[in-house]
Amino acid sequence: MGKWYVIAPLLAVGAASLWFAARSWWEFASEIPLYGYFAIIGGVFFSLLIGGGLMALAFYSDKHGYDDMRGGEKD
Repeated sequence: MGKWYVIAPLLAVGAASLWFAARSWWEFASEIPLYGYFAIIGGVFFSLLIGGGLMALAFYSDKHGYDDMRGGEKD
């Protein structure tokens, strides 16, 4: 039962954010010029690229023990 105290609010916030995004998109989509769509696609692409790259670096650092270094020496 305790996990539902976390899951239910997360689902509610997720549903509210999806509703807001869809409503905003439908309301303002007719005002976006063609170059605006390219800007949106580019922003999403580069955000995912940077996020994926940073996650890859975090996993690489963890796998090779760089996170375990103390005083510049490996354990």
